[in-house]
Amino acid sequence: QVQVVESGGGLVQPGGSLRLSCVASGSILSLNVMGWYRQPPGKQRELVALSPSNGVPDYADAVKGRFTISRDNAENTAYLQMNSLKPEDTAVYYCKLSQPPRNEYWGQGTQVTVSS
Repeated sequence: QVQVVESGGGLVQPGGSLRLSCVASGSILSLNVMGWYRQPPGKQRELVALSPSNGVPDYADAVKGRFTISRDNAENTAYLQMNSLKPEDTAVYYCKLSQPPRNEYWGQGTQVTVSS
C-alpha cells in the first residue's frame, strides 16, 4: 500500500512564493517518478513538473524558470518551489508517484490561490 500526501498550499499575492511538499509512504521502489500536476478551476489536470529518481527534472513550459522540483530520495519526499507566482497558477496541485510496473498513486491535492 502506498500513500501520497501533499502540503504547503495557501493564498499568496502575485509575485510571491510558495513551497509544496509531497511525502510518499509504504512500498516505495527505488526506481520511480514523482511529479506535480495541477487542475485550474474549470480546466483539466495538467503536468507541472516531473522528477525521475534516476534522471533530470522536466517542466511544463508555463512554469519553466519559475518553479523548481526537487526530491529527497531517502525520505521519499518531493518539493515544488514556486516563485514569481501569477494568478493563472491558481489551481489544486496534486502529487503523483509512479513506479513499476505501471502503478500510479495520487495525493489528495492542495489548493494554491494567487490573488491580491
